[in-house]
Amino acid sequence: MIDLHYWTTPNGHKITIFLEEAGLPYRIIPVDIRSGAQFQADFLKIAPNNRIPAIVDHAPADGGAPYGLFESGAILQYLAEKTDRFLPSDLRGRHDALQWLFWQMAGLGPMAGQNHHFSQYAPEKLPYAIDRYVKETSRLYRVLDTQLADGRDYICGDYSIADMACYPWIVPYEKQQQNLADYPALAQWFERIRARDAVKRAYAVAETVNTAPTVMDEQSRAVLFGQDGKNRPAR
Repeated sequence: MIDLHYWTTPNGHKITIFLEEAGLPYRIIPVDIRSGAQFQADFLKIAPNNRIPAIVDHAPADGGAPYGLFESGAILQYLAEKTDRFLPSDLRGRHDALQWLFWQMAGLGPMAGQNHHFSQYAPEKLPYAIDRYVKETSRLYRVLDTQLADGRDYICGDYSIADMACYPWIVPYEKQQQNLADYPALAQWFERIRARDAVKRAYAVAETVNTAPTVMDEQSRAVLFGQDGKNRPAR
């Protein structure tokens, strides 16, 4: 059994997609990031960066004590290695998938996240910031579209953790001010993944956990965007 400390964000969806694809038994432990649950002491023991998702594997492959892990990319790699699925075993295939996983972690996720922040949540609409991150999101969409433009079905040929990492960050493309028609290969890939039964199940799980907007009021805004090194609770 795997405990998944989860909220309904793109990074959270990555892990439910993997767990549904692999058929691993798991238990959702909601972490309502609007209320500050990510700063509770028990969660910080697993996820010191106070971000979801995090997991606790109660049956790790080494047979030892339950193992906790944070950071969605690291979790995807761990689960792929645990199950021997969705990550090629040959040197080149493995690192092709890992480089696109890291591309998402270092590029697509952070840039789209800033796009979301300045266009939707910032109390002051700053045209320079919005334009900067909308354009950078567009550039990254083009990178992914180019990778897919040779007719391959998935980012690295076969379906992998690279696809699971990237897909949830494309789902809010309209909020990111992107038009999928501008990226035809990416658009076909997007529909191909959206049609997968496991992906449908993963997003159905999200509907049972939370259907409200991420930012609801000034209190949740302060929790999500007002933290610094001075007010973070001790572990």
